Amino acid sequence: MKLRNSSCTERSMAACWMERIGAGPAPKVANLSGPPMSLVVANGGLGNSVSREELSAALKEMGETESLLMPPHKPYAFVTYRCEESALKAYTHLNGQMLQCGESSVTLYLAYVNSVTHEEEASVPLPEGLVLLEDFVSPEEEALLLAAVDWSSTNDDVTAQKALKHRRVKHYGFEFRYDNNNVDKDKPLPAGIPAECLPVLERCLRNGHINVMPDQLTVNQYESGQGIPPHVDTHSPFEDTILSLSLGAKTVMEFRHPDGRVVAVVLPGRSLLVMKGESRYLWTHGITPRRFDMVPACEQQSPDHVTPEPGTRSNLTLSKRGTRTSFTFRKIRLEPCRCAFPSACDSQGASSTPSPSTPSPPALPCCHADAARLEEEYVHRVYDAIASHFSSTRHSPWPRVCHFLSSLPPGSVLADVGCGNGKYLGVNPEMIAVGCDRSSALVQICAERGFHAFVSDALNVPLRTASCDACISIAVIHHFSTEERRLAAVRELVRLLKPGGHALIYVWAFEQEYNKQRSKYLKDHNKEHHGKENLTKNTSEDRQEPHGKSAMQNSGHSEEGYEPVDKKQDVGKVTDGKLSVHTNRTAFNTQDLLVPWHLKEGKKQGEEESGDGVKRNKRKEKSKKVLTNQTRIDSNPGLSPGFDASMSPGLRLDTDDATHSPDSKPSPSGTTQTSSSHLKSESESHLTPVFHRYYHVFHQGELEQLCSQVDGVKVQSSYHDQGNWCVILEKD
Repeated sequence: MKLRNSSCTERSMAACWMERIGAGPAPKVANLSGPPMSLVVANGGLGNSVSREELSAALKEMGETESLLMPPHKPYAFVTYRCEESALKAYTHLNGQMLQCGESSVTLYLAYVNSVTHEEEASVPLPEGLVLLEDFVSPEEEALLLAAVDWSSTNDDVTAQKALKHRRVKHYGFEFRYDNNNVDKDKPLPAGIPAECLPVLERCLRNGHINVMPDQLTVNQYESGQGIPPHVDTHSPFEDTILSLSLGAKTVMEFRHPDGRVVAVVLPGRSLLVMKGESRYLWTHGITPRRFDMVPACEQQSPDHVTPEPGTRSNLTLSKRGTRTSFTFRKIRLEPCRCAFPSACDSQGASSTPSPSTPSPPALPCCHADAARLEEEYVHRVYDAIASHFSSTRHSPWPRVCHFLSSLPPGSVLADVGCGNGKYLGVNPEMIAVGCDRSSALVQICAERGFHAFVSDALNVPLRTASCDACISIAVIHHFSTEERRLAAVRELVRLLKPGGHALIYVWAFEQEYNKQRSKYLKDHNKEHHGKENLTKNTSEDRQEPHGKSAMQNSGHSEEGYEPVDKKQDVGKVTDGKLSVHTNRTAFNTQDLLVPWHLKEGKKQGEEESGDGVKRNKRKEKSKKVLTNQTRIDSNPGLSPGFDASMSPGLRLDTDDATHSPDSKPSPSGTTQTSSSHLKSESESHLTPVFHRYYHVFHQGELEQLCSQVDGVKVQSSYHDQGNWCVILEKD
């Protein structure tokens, strides 16, 4: 644990931040009434990448602690000491100190509170049929198994090795094919399951975890920050039980039921995950690509190994991911599947191969609950899934936003609501800037860059009323799916402002051609397409939208399955209440739509083009049509992290080289689909996952009209900036 003094400027800014902004809603904190032994530790929370171990070590140097409460995703913590003297020592010595957290550091600020209360919730049970066995193999067996996999070859036909963009993969026994989401049962691979695996499999037989020896193995290797999207392993190629052995670093795998239930399971190194019945056939499972996981601290997790849902437990810490190798064993199925889950079974009619039928796109919400679900599906999940790639394309602040920020007086307090990777938080170093975002993955990136940021919904920001001199909301409000929620977002910005404070709002414009000038978004449309509407060939349309968001979920249908809006229809109207998928780089035909995000992990920043003139590489787009791929499992080799083949409507695999808007963010309800038509491996065919994001693009005058409904604020100015409608508000 390393502490060092911060500068006087940092201390004064911190004091101002604490006094004027405050910690915001959290566990209930009472007023001081007795011996002060409890403290709030601002800037010392899980939400800004401070682990329990790092913070606890610093706090315990001041004296014996009774409890340490670290709310999930929050940038603060609460500590209670055994005696008043220890609390005073912590308050005196830790205030303004820099705490080293891995490769970054944070400045701690403490304030007294009387007491802290919180509610503990029970852990969610494991999905039916799922069993996790810790320490199933010894460290010696782990070393033998890892040594048995030779990664020196980059394309080995014997083990069907593939060097994918997001992980490395090898197949033994049979190769999983991505053109039909199946295996060729008549063409076994030359290499069977390695002999080093046999003792482990024999132990599984003896212990009753399986009743037949597997004949197919897929080995995946993930580096830190990599993952695999939610998926269900195809029913027809493989029998019921699936074994997944985790070697190396631990990770967190999320299981999702079609009814919306989510169970996060910690997979320690050397553990065996056994999936049978419902957990194998119906629940999707995936690993969110990120560098840290929130896990129970000090191994004090429940016997069922389930991590709590966000907000349900306080005994959490951060676990940094390392290299993880998974061995997934399966038995080839020789007869059609007759499971009890026909809705997800390709043998019983559920599609696992490309289908010419058109899937039903999501509908516009008709109530608050529907809107929240849509945004969770098509914005929030996508943000976390594409955070790394999204951040790599958000490196150039927009000039007029920078002008607004640079005009603020020194010492001004700024709240960036929907801050993304924090690219605007450092524009004006003379102001006190704090950001918030719904994506914990993006907030983590902010923390790694040294910015103050925390996880929050834009409708309920945990900052004090009238605490900010200025607020910005750059390309956020257009992701809310009802007018009531968009209005609530504006009201929340105004609530944060002090009298006389200003807010800058950017939203994507329906009018991409204004004053006889086409936006860069339309100008960048690839001329090779000659204006044809093709949902898979055009570049991504986010380019002009400063912070567009995406989302993630699986529907098992390709993007082509959504039909573009008929141009004969009334412009701006959604037909039959259903959302359409927008054709990239074309004028909008409707206000409410789904916008694709083409995931390009590993791309250099210079290859992405921003809306404010950052150059991109001109590349020919592939003309192959991409069809739907089916659901997969952690062992299925070609799936890129962040997409689910048959359970999410918003993600698919695409062959075109797409670019993205410098600031677009995942939208409220992105779904996930995978697709591949006659494609080999991801590396061979340049497959890219595509997420769909919900947008409401604003008509001219609509943003001003929305803001006029908020009391106590006036529109100081409004303008059109490269395909966006923008307003500056002033609070009375």
